[in-house]
Amino acid sequence: MKEYSLVGCGGVGGPTGANFLLKTPKLSVLVDCGLIQGSHFAMQENETSFPYNPKEISFLFVTHAHMDHIGRIPKLVKDGFSGVIYSTIETRELAVYMLEDAEKLIAREASESHRESIYGREDVFHALSLWKTLPYQTSLDLSDIISVYLKDAGHILGSAIIEINLKEIGKKIVFTGDLGNSPTPLLRDTEIVDSADYMVIESVYGDRNHEPKDVRDAKLHSVLVESLNRGGTVVIPAFSLERTQVILYEINELVEKKKIPRAPIFLDSPLAIKVTSVYRAHTENFNEKVRDIISGGDDIFDFPGLEVVRNPMESEAIHSRVGAKIIIAGSGMSVGGRVLSHELFYLSDPNATILLVGYQVPGSLGRRIEEHALNVSINGQNISVRAHIEKISGFSSHKDSNGLVDFVSHSAKTLKKVFVAMGENKSATFLAQRLCDELDVDAIVQEKGREYKL
Repeated sequence: MKEYSLVGCGGVGGPTGANFLLKTPKLSVLVDCGLIQGSHFAMQENETSFPYNPKEISFLFVTHAHMDHIGRIPKLVKDGFSGVIYSTIETRELAVYMLEDAEKLIAREASESHRESIYGREDVFHALSLWKTLPYQTSLDLSDIISVYLKDAGHILGSAIIEINLKEIGKKIVFTGDLGNSPTPLLRDTEIVDSADYMVIESVYGDRNHEPKDVRDAKLHSVLVESLNRGGTVVIPAFSLERTQVILYEINELVEKKKIPRAPIFLDSPLAIKVTSVYRAHTENFNEKVRDIISGGDDIFDFPGLEVVRNPMESEAIHSRVGAKIIIAGSGMSVGGRVLSHELFYLSDPNATILLVGYQVPGSLGRRIEEHALNVSINGQNISVRAHIEKISGFSSHKDSNGLVDFVSHSAKTLKKVFVAMGENKSATFLAQRLCDELDVDAIVQEKGREYKL
């Protein structure tokens, strides 16, 4: 019998660093190749060699452009990969900006710690030269034994669920990547997957559910109104990709309907500005409601009071602007970017608010803030935390526990095994148990480095 197997090389035992190896009798393929993220952007694990020979990989399939799914692709190329990379066209366009930005951050951190950078600009360019695109709902035969088909994951612009058909044995293995928290403010709903034989599924929110949309929206409104009415500054650490665009859209609604006090709103993220330009170019991926708003003449990413910050001097000048204001800045987990200077300035201000609108990975500054640490260290400075700390989970672009169970339910009758990955251990374990109990499917928490026969 021909042997097919699956190995979780990353994104196993934690939510970041997705990297899955699928072995077939004639070739080996990867799904995603991301950075492990936490307290440092280029952690020691990101420097280690891959547990396979990159030269022997024929194809790399990319689910979406978040750094924990694409951040080590240039290293893969540097270490010998010369195959073909496939993703949606939107993911490739976003990856250009994301990888260029990552290379600069990695190089800076490597220099500060007197270590060699894990890759350089030439490796980014080389990776992009190997990159081809595939539309949603289009089957592509890659050999006599596998074909690939992409479905809309609804997570971020261009995100895809990757279905790989193993033609010789008539089986389908599905890699979910990250699944969108449908219905989302901007994007279309996650597409249904049925008749899967094997599935590798994310579990970031596998053990909990999000606030309902009306609760989420009401909380954003109340936090902004209360903070601005007391003349305080609201700092929103936001991922440059997707979260910033969603927050801009939501604040656009509040401003245009005059639901929040008038105050300057700063978009302080060079990367987010570039990413937003890609979103503007691909409105066909938006849901019907948002497309109707745009066709009616509303620019959903621009509104009265919005100031786009172009350079570091303008960023620093924000601190001298007296009175109520909102600052949207990267990064979303406070592991780098311009948000650090704002947190350094405002975390000790009892009149200010830090509003967290996304997942905070263990070990990150964002997680320490979320857990109400009394003191944090930023750029070597010890800061007493006196600001208001608010958290809204409903803006997450990940499905919650109920959403993940519902997604799997459409293939429950055909599934031979579900591999739960890309989440903290407690989340993955909880989700695996729910899938076993409620859907009667064989679900296990994938172990890093273990080879599973299919």
